[in-house]
Amino acid sequence: MLTNRSKVVVNKQMTFMERIYLPAVIGGLITTMKHFFRKKTTIDYPKEKREISENYRGQHVLKVDEKGAERCTACGLCAVSCPAEAITMTAAERKKGEENKYREEKYAAVYEINMLRCIFCGLCEEACPKEAIFLTDRLVPVSGNRDEMIYGKDKLTEKSFNQVDISKRQTPEVLAFKQQKQYQHNK
Repeated sequence: MLTNRSKVVVNKQMTFMERIYLPAVIGGLITTMKHFFRKKTTIDYPKEKREISENYRGQHVLKVDEKGAERCTACGLCAVSCPAEAITMTAAERKKGEENKYREEKYAAVYEINMLRCIFCGLCEEACPKEAIFLTDRLVPVSGNRDEMIYGKDKLTEKSFNQVDISKRQTPEVLAFKQQKQYQHNK
């Protein structure tokens, strides 16, 4: 014996009850009957909707300001902070006459989020210095087509008649931070 790790194996004979497996079968039936009479944990989804948590992060939205101009300046911080690399964007320069469409000289000409890659972590929301992207409490619709799950600006940009209320996410600390003059770049 080179090591002291050897075990002595005992060949214990099974009793008659163990050999016919009757106690094991009865124990399994008792467990099944316990679960059979429990309350169901599933819901009938289209008819019933489950309560959604306050901090639920669902479908993305690109915010617009009070005048209807896009807030996004194509800085790329959301794309860099995305761990799943689901966000792609192309920047463009604003032309004359487009002052009411875009807040800054630079804007996102193409802004896409691949919802199949997105893990809904919220890092894009935290990284945005212009508060342009938010995760809402809306559910992302499912699709059997991969191309339909790449959301462009047409699906992401908030409409003036269907704006998302983000006041619930503004904690007192965030509001106090925004009151400081040196950080008022978002107005």
